[in-house]
This record gives sequence, C-alpha cells and structure tokens, in this order.
Amino acid sequence: MGLSTIFDIAGSGMNAQSVRLNTTASNIANAESASSSTDQVYRGRHPVFNASFVAAMNKSGTSLPQDEAVGVHVAGIVESDAPLQRRYEPDHPEADEQGYVFYPNVNVVEEMTNMISASRSFQVNVDVMNAAKQMVQRVLTLGQ
Repeated sequence: MGLSTIFDIAGSGMNAQSVRLNTTASNIANAESASSSTDQVYRGRHPVFNASFVAAMNKSGTSLPQDEAVGVHVAGIVESDAPLQRRYEPDHPEADEQGYVFYPNVNVVEEMTNMISASRSFQVNVDVMNAAKQMVQRVLTLGQ
C-alpha cells in the first residue's frame, strides 16, 4: 500500500463523516417540525456506508490492478422506520380533526451523540492525513 492510498482512504473517510454530519444536522433542524398527517411529517435520515478495498494479491500471487476504489463510500441515505411521535395538542395550528399533531421520529440526544462521533471520526482521518504528509516530507528529506 502506497502513501497515496492512505490519502485516498482518509479522504473517503472524511467525505463519509461529512455526509453523516450533514444528515445529523438536518435531523436536528427538523426535530420539532410538526405536521397534521403522517405522510407530510419529516422522518429521520441516516447514511449507509460501504467499505471499498482492493486485494493486494489474487490467487496466483500476482498484483491486481490498482484502479479500484479504496476506503469507504456512502451507499445511500435511508429514512428511519422508528414510529412517529403523536401528541395531543388541540390548540396547535397543525392539529388534525382529533387534536393530534405528528412530530418526527428524531431523538435529539441520539443525534447529538451521532454528531460528536462523526466529528471525532472526521478528526481522526485528518490526523491520519497529517501523519502521512509528515512521512512524505521526511522521505523527501532523506536524499539531502
């Protein structure tokens, strides 16, 4: 594995955590948005990640082509299937005929935990990139 591969892996991790941070921020921003029907209410969203890798050798012992992706990529963003919050608030402007208002299935505490985790994961990938950059700089100074 070359140093450029390390940059690719760390970069893909930073990209994935950015998507995670954005979806978490969207969930928090819409956590208290009310609706009168279950069809119109916001549902929490979560990214789905897949690992990508290249095997170093195939069965015959020869190297495989290095043009395949390495790291992690976002396979998609899915809506949460957790139940929506139904609250009895007859004075709310969005209340239905029975006086109920539907709120998103977003747990703000859980989303804050996801945000902290994504932020720390992003920072770890930054640290990996910085360490790899320092290694490249030290290798370049060996010839002096």
